[in-house]
Amino acid sequence: MWAPLAFVVLSASLTLVLFPGPLLAGASGLLFGTALGFPLSLTAAVLGASLAFLIARFAAHDAVERRAGARVRRLRDAIGRRGFLAVLYARIVPGVPYSLVNYAAGLAPIRLATFAAATALGAAPRAFAYTALGGSLDDLSSPEAIVAVAVLIVMAVGGLIALRLTRSGSGAGTSSPASPTAGPP
Repeated sequence: MWAPLAFVVLSASLTLVLFPGPLLAGASGLLFGTALGFPLSLTAAVLGASLAFLIARFAAHDAVERRAGARVRRLRDAIGRRGFLAVLYARIVPGVPYSLVNYAAGLAPIRLATFAAATALGAAPRAFAYTALGGSLDDLSSPEAIVAVAVLIVMAVGGLIALRLTRSGSGAGTSSPASPTAGPP
């Protein structure tokens, strides 16, 4: 009866110490099946990410703000202006470490509610996929496992496209602040 709650608490705690989220989501699928495991995985991921965000915000935000150079301030301001989308992109683009985003976002001028919402939306597809894979370990040819792999492929391709569009500055005709072609501030 207490296992789901214990899983969420343990998983959120492990997120704080940089434990890989896909393993946690897979474990929830293995332990609880996809139907219960997915909401548990997503809840634990958002809770752990939010706790890391708050730790960074309260432990280092002021120190970083005082010591930040102009370049860091511009980057923080750009992330703050984009808030929800910045976090969402970081969640869907492959190769961006979730743990790094959790702590770094706490140093940026983003509201916790905005961070949590973007994290929930951006993490949901992968949390589902890894949970479904964990729940399908006994039959990786099941429809559930096939859908999970398809979701991961779509997320990877979509994330790469989003990254490419962001780096090229397409659509707006300007380059992004992180782009090597961006002009002086």
